[in-house]
Amino acid sequence: MSTSAAPSARPEPGPSVLDLSPVIPVVVVEDAADAVPLARALVAGGLPAIEVTLRTPAALDAIRAIAAEVPEAVVGAGTVISPEHVVAAVAAGARFLVSPGWTEGLLEAMRASGLPYLPGVSTVSEVLALLERGVGEMKFFPAEAAGGAAYLKSLGGPLPQARFCPTGGIGPAAAPGYLALPNVGCVGGTWMLPADALAAKDWGRVERLAREASALR
Repeated sequence: MSTSAAPSARPEPGPSVLDLSPVIPVVVVEDAADAVPLARALVAGGLPAIEVTLRTPAALDAIRAIAAEVPEAVVGAGTVISPEHVVAAVAAGARFLVSPGWTEGLLEAMRASGLPYLPGVSTVSEVLALLERGVGEMKFFPAEAAGGAAYLKSLGGPLPQARFCPTGGIGPAAAPGYLALPNVGCVGGTWMLPADALAAKDWGRVERLAREASALR
């Protein structure tokens, strides 16, 4: 593996995704027609940063629709796992990128996109490797399964320069424990997007749950 310092010499993109809101909704869109009303409900509830995961055929169309019709939303692409995903997400209008993990190729593609990005980590070695490459903001995934808030608290001592968005298994009861940590900027979650509310297109309920989530600190 090359030890060239060239990639880490480039400036990190901004502004920080971690500072947009205390909670980033992690959205799986099955029908692109739902994307705009869903995004409007989340924004109205105080959650402007929206991560649309690239797990469904509708995801890119959903990002494209939100970017075009909900300008007050900051829509990003999640589950970015290849350079091809990066290119497609940028073309669709994504404003940030989130991956569950990272490789050299994926990291370089995300960096080259010019967008803010959060590469995923779950071990100390992965965090160190990113810090060596000039990346100080990361997704901690799968958060609850990988050690939870106690794990991130332990990282704060030796690695205070790393900041995280923990995602994976976090609900409204656990979120405040993460948000209280100095090395956590925000958390990702799905609890404001219950399946029955989405199926019923109950955007008022989504907005109410988003408002409750936006008040967490």
